[in-house]
Amino acid sequence: MTGNKAFAVAAIAAALGVSDADSATARGRGHSPGAVLPCSLSGVNPVYHRQIFDDPAVARSYGFVRGPDQVWRVASNCRNSLAPGG
Repeated sequence: MTGNKAFAVAAIAAALGVSDADSATARGRGHSPGAVLPCSLSGVNPVYHRQIFDDPAVARSYGFVRGPDQVWRVASNCRNSLAPGG
């Protein structure tokens, strides 16, 4: 029985450690996981953010434009202090 208790304690500690690490990573980036930052498509998959990319006006408000090849890009005049190089 002692082995089972030790395993359960270790499993719980490992699970809590992973969730704490994820939270710390999110805090370090300055935004929540899965967030779309204006002027940055880094790590963004438009399929998972339909509320933005299904409406061209909303996408433009974030600084994104769809090119003739139907690929989303950051507008050349987009400026944001949170974006890389912004």
